[in-house]
Amino acid sequence: MEMCKVYAIASQKGGVGKTTTAANFGIELAREGYKVLLIDADAQGSLTASLGYTEPDRLDETLATVMGNIIKEERFDKRLGILHHQEGIDLLPCNIELSGIECSLVSTFCREVVLSKYIYHIKHDYDYIIIDCAPSLSLITINAFATADKVIIPVQAAYLSLKGLEQLIKTISKVKGGLNTKLGIDGILITMLNNRTNYAREIVTLLDEAYGGAVHIYDSKIPFSVRAAER
Repeated sequence: MEMCKVYAIASQKGGVGKTTTAANFGIELAREGYKVLLIDADAQGSLTASLGYTEPDRLDETLATVMGNIIKEERFDKRLGILHHQEGIDLLPCNIELSGIECSLVSTFCREVVLSKYIYHIKHDYDYIIIDCAPSLSLITINAFATADKVIIPVQAAYLSLKGLEQLIKTISKVKGGLNTKLGIDGILITMLNNRTNYAREIVTLLDEAYGGAVHIYDSKIPFSVRAAER
């Protein structure tokens, strides 16, 4: 049996389609017959809300509950908090309580691998686990990198979206050198591309020149859609 693959979807800038990428990636894998767990690792609960759970802060059991139990070394059912979605995926939701866990991690022993301990016990139930990270290099995001096999980096074809890319890649490299030697960047995904403008085409060229030799840039690019933005 093939081992479970763990992906972290990460970007230092919000609004680049990170959560949409995570949701659609997971749903498409489920449609192909794979067992998929999506983990919302952003205290804003965007992935949770986008999958129909519109009031994440009302949920009693979330990623914060799971990580809190691990920090306190309490035993719990590994299925705790997991919701089954009609699209055929499972979701471990998230809400604002994860911000409190972030504070608790500061003084926690082996604070970077708390999420890894959970993934170790749950991964045997799935073919793919996809972690939607917060748009920041927080301790929770470092936890995601410490347990992931690959990182997918959504990048909007805009200058501000590129500014944090270098630091993100450096952080991934540091995690690979210390906490998780198997970690790699699967690729950079260009999103919200308006290919009719010279500006967008220049950004794509700049991205390819700066990173194309070292990091895979997916041939598929997600176009900007006014209709999707209006929904």
